[in-house]
Amino acid sequence: MAGGGEGAFIGAIHRAAAALDGDWQLAAGAFSSDAARNARSGEALGLDAARVYPTFDAMLAAERALPADARIDAVAIVTPNHLHMPMSVAALGAGFHVMCEKPMALDLAEAEAIAAAAAASGRQFALAFTYSGYPLVEEARARVARGDFGAIRLVQVEYSQGWLSRPIDRDGNRQAEWRTDPARAGLGGCLGDIGTHAFHLAEHVSGLRVESLCADLTTHVAGRQLDDDVSMLLRFAGGARGVLKATQVAAGDENGLKLRVHGESGGLEWSQMEPNTLALRWLDRPAELVRAAGPGLADTTAHRLRTPSGHPEGYIEAFANLYRAFAARIRAGEGTPEPALGAADWTPGVADGLRTMHFVERTIASAASESKWTAV
Repeated sequence: MAGGGEGAFIGAIHRAAAALDGDWQLAAGAFSSDAARNARSGEALGLDAARVYPTFDAMLAAERALPADARIDAVAIVTPNHLHMPMSVAALGAGFHVMCEKPMALDLAEAEAIAAAAAASGRQFALAFTYSGYPLVEEARARVARGDFGAIRLVQVEYSQGWLSRPIDRDGNRQAEWRTDPARAGLGGCLGDIGTHAFHLAEHVSGLRVESLCADLTTHVAGRQLDDDVSMLLRFAGGARGVLKATQVAAGDENGLKLRVHGESGGLEWSQMEPNTLALRWLDRPAELVRAAGPGLADTTAHRLRTPSGHPEGYIEAFANLYRAFAARIRAGEGTPEPALGAADWTPGVADGLRTMHFVERTIASAASESKWTAV
């Protein structure tokens, strides 16, 4: 693991998810640029002190020198965004698979560098677009794909948080500091942090690609350098229309990711804060509630479930689905075709990373333009 040491949020989530199915064991790490914090992190995690490395480069060099059956197989990169590209390229070049936090990089050029490194290395690269790992997100995707709702007309996605409503990024909050710093976060603030999740979920479930958008970026907290509020209209291939709203200044909101997709004959609604229910609403018959592990689920959904009906699964389990699929892809070996959506070994990867970085850059261009529509 790179990053994710003492005081970090997402590193602990990755470790719990990776361990859930027994496919992965944490063996080494460079958890912090602060030597004392790095050492404490390794000790707290029960690692051999010899494999708690002072730098990321030292970890790659030392692990690569070990026999093949003793060295690490993959690196989980859970650092701020500015380190995603250099670390991913270095790890892939050293022969290690990579699981990287999103967004893929600071900008599209960096994302393309990762894509080139992955192609040249033959190693697997996966991205932590966690919400695509939820079982009922897969159920929603599968039902849209098989045409249950007819041709899709409307896609509405909202990701609403309130934790940045005050200038905590200037009051010592480490999670807020780097997310609002262009040098470490990249081109977008709220846009890159949660707007990319919303965009990925909208395209992933609808099966449609956004062709153009009309965006507005706002910074509500005085002195903040990056956006904290995002609104946009979307035009999809095939004629569907959409709305995307992402904000981190909706005071009082927790983690309100919601998706609605409507076709000719009905639609669906899913909420991350009630993830085990998928609502289906029809033009000509009563509404339905589909429950996790309940009857009538697609085989691809059932594969992502671990507990009986009525036993809630959530964020860690969705994350674990990505790690389990990542392990399956690695075991399949080099030269294995990229898995199709719904396959047991599908994970968001290079294509998803490039697509979302295109989205970030075109959204910023749209917000800065006087033109109504900007092509994606």
